[in-house]
Amino acid sequence: MGGDQAKRAGALRTQLERADRAYYVDNDPVMSDREYDELLAELARLEAEHPELQDPASPTARVGGEPIDGFETVAHAVPMLSIDNTYDESELTAWIDRVVRTAGGESVGLFPGAFPPLVCDPKIDGVAMSLRYESGTLRRAVTRGDGTRGDDVTHAARTVRSIPLTLRGPAPGVLEIRGEIFIPRPEFERINAARVAAGDDPFMNPRNACAGTIKQLDPRAIADRNLRFVAHGRGEVSDAGFADSFGSFLEAIRTLGVPTSPHTTRCDSAGAVLETIRSFEASRGELDYDTDGMVVRVDSFELQSRLGVRSKSPRWLVAYKFAAERKPTVLNDVEHQVGKTGKITPRAVMEPLLLAGTMVRHASLHNYGLVRKKDIRIGDTVLVEKAGEIIPYVVEPVLAERKKNARRIQPPTRCPACGGPLEIEPPEAADDPEAETARRCVNPACPAQLREKLQWFVGRNQMDIDGLGEQTVVQILDSDIPVETFADLWRVGEHREALLALEGMGEKKIERILAGLEDAKSRGLARVLAGLGIRNVGSSTAKALAKLFPSLDALLDADLWSLMPKAVNTMSKADRLALTGSEDKVPDGYETGLGATTAPVVHAYLHSEAATRMFDALREVGVSLESVDHVEPGGADHGSPFAGKTIVLTGSLEAFDRKTLSDRLETLGARVSSSVSKNTDLVIAGEKAGSKLEKANKLGVEVWDETRLLETLDA
Repeated sequence: MGGDQAKRAGALRTQLERADRAYYVDNDPVMSDREYDELLAELARLEAEHPELQDPASPTARVGGEPIDGFETVAHAVPMLSIDNTYDESELTAWIDRVVRTAGGESVGLFPGAFPPLVCDPKIDGVAMSLRYESGTLRRAVTRGDGTRGDDVTHAARTVRSIPLTLRGPAPGVLEIRGEIFIPRPEFERINAARVAAGDDPFMNPRNACAGTIKQLDPRAIADRNLRFVAHGRGEVSDAGFADSFGSFLEAIRTLGVPTSPHTTRCDSAGAVLETIRSFEASRGELDYDTDGMVVRVDSFELQSRLGVRSKSPRWLVAYKFAAERKPTVLNDVEHQVGKTGKITPRAVMEPLLLAGTMVRHASLHNYGLVRKKDIRIGDTVLVEKAGEIIPYVVEPVLAERKKNARRIQPPTRCPACGGPLEIEPPEAADDPEAETARRCVNPACPAQLREKLQWFVGRNQMDIDGLGEQTVVQILDSDIPVETFADLWRVGEHREALLALEGMGEKKIERILAGLEDAKSRGLARVLAGLGIRNVGSSTAKALAKLFPSLDALLDADLWSLMPKAVNTMSKADRLALTGSEDKVPDGYETGLGATTAPVVHAYLHSEAATRMFDALREVGVSLESVDHVEPGGADHGSPFAGKTIVLTGSLEAFDRKTLSDRLETLGARVSSSVSKNTDLVIAGEKAGSKLEKANKLGVEVWDETRLLETLDA
């Protein structure tokens, strides 16, 4: 009997693996989803009843094991470089010409009278992943990360049915396969429908949903999302003779059971490349997943090696990005929306249109200055496209179709939500309306601002209140539950019956919200400041202030000039004397990110009556306003050579990944920036440093290599 059960388990695994290959690799399904699920359920029952039949490579392993504790960051054996982009056919043709000339040269003649074969491969809009197989078994799956190091997400990859756990034939001892993990559109729609039904916020787009799914710690939650994988490249390969070209590599791994794109096309001329791209662009809307371009690469691995790489990207491939889809529709009206900082944004209300796969009725008009400059009017036929194929916006009016009764858009003169006064930026826009960049309500008690601010406040990068997503906040605000301040969120538990009446709300979700609120009380001053929606105070400035001041009280006791130490130190002695009472420069300390223009705005708000009431209310419900990031003056950071310095990291470092080094430098009093400017104090350059290093040298910014960095850190 035991032998019969083992045979049946083996037969079921063979059937299921054959079905996976037919569906994901051959694009020729051999059974329905129902049949597949029934066979999988039968196999799971057999393995549960007979543990000796269990196999880590069994299809049942796809449902996920125990949750992991966290992510391990690991180095890529071969860097995962980025890809240069082009949106223009003439630029693409010029790139092809450079490849041909570089490959053949004027005298070497590698391709006399011939064209080096190129391969066009769809650029799937997903999450890049590297799969490492050893002796034919999946050992590790790693995200791209910074290209040098990424997160080990093997637990997630094992749940993806299109990723073989064991390769189907002889393979190199080490075989790294790079590709894209993504969520098909039908699956994305199913996930969002389920989230909305459960009272959670829908995901913005499939790519963001996929990125968030991969970073789940529980494999069972990942398995429920039905992710897919398609290969598009290689990493480390221990057998140099495994494949000599990209095309032969794809063919070889497809034989091993790894899915590749059926739309990959080999081209023998620049004209063939352009025709392939145009043909794919015309039909890509029929696919069940998102693509945003085509990658064009040199087919020969030998020629790829000859062409080499730049600091961040190879010279032997380029991504041709499709232009955003643009369609006409009629602008019926304009709504004036009030954001969390009081900024009023015009939003177009249009005749519905299908754009980049979704039905669109609203679009951004950016600001009233642009509305005037483009002369967009109500009643116009307007062209609409999606920025990054995500956010719709009005590009311009079609003037040839303008009707006589088209009406100019009138900016509000009072806040549309509270009737309060408005402030126009910049001030000179009063005389030049086309120069206007913002129009703000200056009433801190504006209810519209409260709605936007509460949605921001609960977010992951602010107070990170588990269970309170944007949609749940909106539900609460639209109910009879009294929430008029940030502090009122901590009182929603007093209205349990009203909460239970909300759609998608249950006892478990209420307990999750209450636990999330309790945890959030101890997030610390930086998170509170970042969450309040204060103008000019984002997460980095909030953290800088929390490092400089041990508590809110200390921040409120501080003089205005102490909020802008770098600005003070660039003043003349006379100006410093007038502002601080001393001609001396401020001692080295933290850079707050605030300057002579922004610091007074922040200082005035922190000392306003509305802010005082808000902070008192937060204290009353138990929210800590102490800093968890502060280091005492004269502590390790102030005594370090990095204290008060603005530092930029570039290139690959052996001893650190980017985030670890950034965090360490910040604890030593530095401010780590992403770009080089005249205000940069130091650039730390690793291997293959590129444009940032060039700019630093041009500006005369001090540059350290990794050796000097390590010596200074260890000193």
